Amino acid sequence: MIEGHGDDSYKYSQPIIANFSSNVFNRVDLSALQKHLCQCLVPTDATSCKCSNLLTCYPEPEPFTLEARLALKYHLPARSVMVTNGATEAIYLIAQTFRGTNTAILQPTFSEYFDACSMHGHRVTSIYQLSFGDDIRMLWLCNPNNPTGEVHDKQAITFLILAHPEVCFVIDQSYEYFTLESLFTPEEAAGYPNVLLLHSMTKRYALPGLRLGYVTGCEGLIDRLRTHRMPWSVNSIAIEAGLYLSEHELSTSLDLPAYLEEAKRLSAALKQLGGLEVWDTRTHFMLVRLRVGKVSALKDYLVRKHGILIRDASNFEGLDEHFFRIATQTPGENNRLLTAIAQWFSEY
Repeated sequence: MIEGHGDDSYKYSQPIIANFSSNVFNRVDLSALQKHLCQCLVPTDATSCKCSNLLTCYPEPEPFTLEARLALKYHLPARSVMVTNGATEAIYLIAQTFRGTNTAILQPTFSEYFDACSMHGHRVTSIYQLSFGDDIRMLWLCNPNNPTGEVHDKQAITFLILAHPEVCFVIDQSYEYFTLESLFTPEEAAGYPNVLLLHSMTKRYALPGLRLGYVTGCEGLIDRLRTHRMPWSVNSIAIEAGLYLSEHELSTSLDLPAYLEEAKRLSAALKQLGGLEVWDTRTHFMLVRLRVGKVSALKDYLVRKHGILIRDASNFEGLDEHFFRIATQTPGENNRLLTAIAQWFSEY
């Protein structure tokens, strides 16, 4: 789905003062990474970067060096890690590798699972709880889930994995750094022959323009994915950034417990406005339903009158024109959103 994702501020001429539409936490200090990459692109001396010509040299056909670095970090064999051009490339590679599979997708969720599976001839069943028929051979699960913020119980998922060895479980943990709930580690996932775990450096480090993700799993499953990957799908700058990030922690203003408490405050305040249903969330974003009116009208009003952008969630499977998603921002921005929605209700 090229259209219909969040962060569509490019559609509006008005400046966006507060952006609630993207789940990327943008308050990450990227200055050290930017400085490192600049030194690589325009080295001041011969030792400033191991490859002083990231733009004019081909990258590794497959990003072996970064895969080995991540494998070392997570105590895995190098063949159990595959770096991709964002988690989205991994989604399409998995769908292509298992072309024509009977697939179940736990909805509502990220639309690219359905789009990728449809492109590659999967027979897709949408499910709304963690149970599926005997004919299913692949299950897609976003955890924490986009757009609901729900986190599925690790013990319950483990039971299903063990009870259904014939099913490949694709678990997208792109938002794994934004919850305090227990999730699978790469090492745990690689211990199962039927689990693929998706990870996103885009989400972790607020680098959506860089496109950098990776898949972890048992060597056999990852080897199957490698047979379908394009050469040079991950560019040299992304690889260099990944290598830097694997060794350096970036400065961030994120105090996760405090951030999640602010998400709880925002959720409770939205409920108190009346006219809204707010889904319980275990991460920083949440799904909201308007009891009256259409989200398209609310979204347009918030942009025009307040410079606030929300995510119209009506195009998620199983949702309609009354749903929107927001990601928690600063207390001041959150208060601005609450005031703006209250004003819309008063004028509706």
